Parts: sequence; C-alpha cells; structure tokens
Amino acid sequence: MTPGRVRVDALRGAVVVVAGAGVSGRAAARALVDLGASVTVTDAVPERLVDLPDGVRAGVESDPLPSGTSLVVTGPGRRPDHPLTQAGVPVVGETELAWWLGAAREDPPAWLVVTGTNGKTTATQMLEAVLLAAGTDAVACGNIGHAAVDAVRAGHPVLAVELSSFQLHWSPSIRPAAGCVLNVAEDHLDWHGSMDAYVAAKARALLGPVAVAGIDDARAAGLLAAAPTGRRVGVTLGEPEPGELGVIDGVLVDRAFGDGLVELVDAAALHPGGPPGLPDALAAAALARAHGVGPDAVRAGLTGFRPGRHRAEPVAVRAGVTWVNDSKATNPHAAAASVAAVPPGSPVVWIAGGLLKGASVDDLVAHHRTRLRAAVVIGADRSEIVAALARHAPEVPVSEVPAGDDDPMTTAVRRAATLARPGDVVLLAPAAASMDQFRDYAARGDAFAAAVAALPEGPA
Repeated sequence: MTPGRVRVDALRGAVVVVAGAGVSGRAAARALVDLGASVTVTDAVPERLVDLPDGVRAGVESDPLPSGTSLVVTGPGRRPDHPLTQAGVPVVGETELAWWLGAAREDPPAWLVVTGTNGKTTATQMLEAVLLAAGTDAVACGNIGHAAVDAVRAGHPVLAVELSSFQLHWSPSIRPAAGCVLNVAEDHLDWHGSMDAYVAAKARALLGPVAVAGIDDARAAGLLAAAPTGRRVGVTLGEPEPGELGVIDGVLVDRAFGDGLVELVDAAALHPGGPPGLPDALAAAALARAHGVGPDAVRAGLTGFRPGRHRAEPVAVRAGVTWVNDSKATNPHAAAASVAAVPPGSPVVWIAGGLLKGASVDDLVAHHRTRLRAAVVIGADRSEIVAALARHAPEVPVSEVPAGDDDPMTTAVRRAATLARPGDVVLLAPAAASMDQFRDYAARGDAFAAAVAALPEGPA
C-alpha cells in the first residue's frame, strides 16, 4: 500500500524499515535517523549490510517486519508484488521521502523531472549544465547516482531529477514544477507486469504545472495530450508549432516560452548530436526555460556539455574498423537509436545481449537489418535476440557466445574482429541490462574497451 504525503515531523519515534542498502537506501536511512525515527535497514544480499549509518540497525529482509513498523522505504528494484508490499504497511521510495523533506521546508525546492525509456541521464545532465550556466544553485540527482534525499538535505533550491519508472511507481506524491517524458518503449515489463503499468508510471512525471514530452514519439505524445496540467509543451526534431520547441535550419528554437520564435543553439555545436542527442537537448532546454532560464544560458550550458562514458563512446580505430561503446543502451529502444546514429555508409557489427527485461527486439532488428554486417550475441536472453535475427534478418551472420564462457566480452570482441571489414563500426549496443554477466553497464563497457585494447594490431 502507498500513503499520501506524510508530514516528516510525524516520523519522530516511528519505526521505519529501509529495504535496500544501496546509495538511495543509505541516504534515506541517514535522513530518517536525523528525523528521530527508529530505523532498520535490510537487503536481499546480507553482505551489503556493513558500515551502515550511525543509529541504524541491520535486519533480515526475509524476516517479518519489526513490531510497530509504520513505514517501509524501499529501493527502486523491489517490484510491486514484493512480499514487503503485502504486510499492510505503507511502502514508498527514497524519492518520495525526498519530496516529503522538501515540502517541509519553508521554501521547497523546484523539481525539474526527466523520465523516458531512453536518454534520461543525458537529458538530466544537460539540464544541470544549463541551470549551472544560468548561475542557479542546482544539482542533478535521483536515478543518476546522487540520491534525491541528499540533494534536498543539502539545500539546493533547484533539482534536476532523473526518475526511473520504478522510482515514479514508488513516489505517488511528487508533483514537479516541470516534468518531461522523453519517449516510451518496451522496457522493464518483467517489473511492472504490463506495458500499461509501465506507461502509467511514466505518466506521473507530467502531473505538475508544466508538462513536456517528445512528440515525435507516439506514446509520449499521447501522455502529453492526456496530462492533467495547465501547460503542455512538445519537443520535436521538426519545425515546431507555437507552444513547442524544435529545429529550424539546423538551429534549436523555442516557440513556447519566449516572445515568438527564440533561437537557442546550433545543433552542430551539441554533443551528442543527431537523433540520439537533439531530443535530449530540446527537453533540457524546455525544462530550463520553464524555470525561467534565458536563451544565452541554454546556449552556454548545451554547447559546453559532454556526455558521460559508455554512451556512444568511440574507444578505438583498429585496422580501419571503428569500435564504439554504447553499453548504456540497456533496452531495444536505446540500441535502435545507437544503430541509427552510425553514419549510413558504415556497416555495423552489432554486439548485443544480456537481460531483456521482457522487451522485444523484433522491431529493432526488422527496422535496421540493412545496417547490419553481422551480430555477436551474449547473455542470458541471447536466444531471443538470435531468434529475432533469424526471423527478420536471416542474411545477417550471427555468432552466439555460449553460456559458461568465463570471459564473454573478450570472446565477443574477438569474434566481432573476425567479422568486421575496414570501414565498419563494431557497436556494443546491448539492448539489454548487464547484471547477468557484469556488475553494471559501466563494468560491461569497461570490459569491452579492455578487450578491444587487447586485440592484436593489424587485420584480424
């Protein structure tokens, strides 16, 4: 069960369980102890219950909740059908607790929220860069690796908040000053149980006064049209209508927040550019403009921005073959954008696979079959990708790295090297999560880069 917003002063003396000892769980535990709550932290992996914050007890996740428990604050990974949700105690996420903490302040922070299946982190980081260029005391937080609770407690007046569908599900009270849905495609269906539930979670980002969405994406456009908000703003790679941001003659422009048409920045000056990066930049600009940021700061923030690692990151050119690490492409929608971003004259040797989370790769393969020189497939759900290639691209050679390989990425890279020709791009765009074989997407990307570096010089 989920509660309405709780007054944080009511947590003094309350018995609270924090489920999950990761970054967000530890941040929540520290905040709750400082509020005077009696806090127990549990984790599905007991070995993580070390060096807990002062005043916190370690508990066993499979045990019944402590007597008198009035609230559970869960990490985002626990599904709606987790046993914790059956105990009759309200369950919320760390970002919901952050919202309560902010609402208790005399001057609550402004939440500018970004969600979507693909591009959330880049758009959030771009938004932070623009806000900082405007001289705003702002910080990126949420699903980006910096807990929202910590950002609120630090006193930042403006938060650029990346929220996953998990976090939105567990945060029923959040009403951002402006929120954006970049796009919506199949992802995390194993967690939500259905596409409808996944879409409904994303829609929660559009419950505040200003709703922004990528209207080139049909599902996101539908959510924007249905948003119960005072102002709807679309972003498009085409020429914008009044009330939208878009692109005219290679320039990002605003027809929503200025007087007529306001030029913001040349598209050629942006990194990343093209179809993967421009929608993120437009969304960041829209959220910043909704907060009152001027066009000069938008231009300065976006032109100075550089994406983080593992996002379409070139790692080497060897024997005429370009090797690109896009390990952050953890779902088919992101992988499709990654393949589309490769220059048309360069065939792609695609390294893919991992945990598909209930998503299908059929559309990706069918749409980009002519771009593929070959595919190398790894991971727990590799059979689904191999089957999709057989259905939609039977002419594409496929090399499958079997289960039990002690170093699957090295094997995949060596096989890709034998399949690639000068002028090709070997693209790690897995379309899947990494945790079946790697700690996270960054470890997967690092393994790819290391395996490429270890290839012998000269032709394969």
